Amino acid sequence: MHVVPLPALADNYIWLLHDACGQAIVIDPGEAHPVENALAERRLRLRAVLLTHHHADHIGGAGYLRDKYKVPVYAPDDDRITVATHHVKDGQVLTLREPSARFDIMAVPGHTSSHIVYAGEGVLLCGDTLFSLGCGRLFEGTAGQMLASLQRLASLPGATLVCCGHEYTAANGRFAQTVEPDNQALRQRLEEVATLRAQNRPSVPVTLSSELACNPFLRVDSECVMQWCGRHGAAHDPVARFAALRSAKDAFRA
Repeated sequence: MHVVPLPALADNYIWLLHDACGQAIVIDPGEAHPVENALAERRLRLRAVLLTHHHADHIGGAGYLRDKYKVPVYAPDDDRITVATHHVKDGQVLTLREPSARFDIMAVPGHTSSHIVYAGEGVLLCGDTLFSLGCGRLFEGTAGQMLASLQRLASLPGATLVCCGHEYTAANGRFAQTVEPDNQALRQRLEEVATLRAQNRPSVPVTLSSELACNPFLRVDSECVMQWCGRHGAAHDPVARFAALRSAKDAFRA
């Protein structure tokens, strides 16, 4: 399966997956025209649209694509997603015939109450739950919910490609360095990101193993992160450590 990030809006990525026969799906199309352009340029046939959550920058183009290409739209069961044709939920398996693909559906509340991810075919289509070197803001969920969601994702195979919804990596990395300034893997990742962005290339997808080595929100039990949290009054409880990290990131400016 070919995995293609399509830049959209200000800093979103729409994810395009397609096989060698030209069958394609898209994930979180916040607008339609990047998808249409990619389909035409690559001579692909759109077969389905997958949505992770209800925010407009992730679903804005889904209705147009559904109607133009006569394809199903899979989404969490949320009344705010009116474009859906099929609802999927935690524990289900979404099996597509064209392209041939199988995704496990995982509920990951935190960023929103009904957020889901699609995991399979070597990729994690994670919307705004997990970012490279960061995680989503807590708009509707609690710190405990988001930490549990991230821990579920952290249990996936390390070779899994993290396909997130925004180009936030460099900014996330600047915060991550304040938490773990001596993390060599993080330093190397940021050098890689700087090179990619200087060439106007996406910083994602990235392997989950890289994130486990660099992303402080996946590392609340690591010694260095625990030390940082201790200095911020949240040393002993993992949820408190995560909440301290998220609060600090929300206020971070650099």
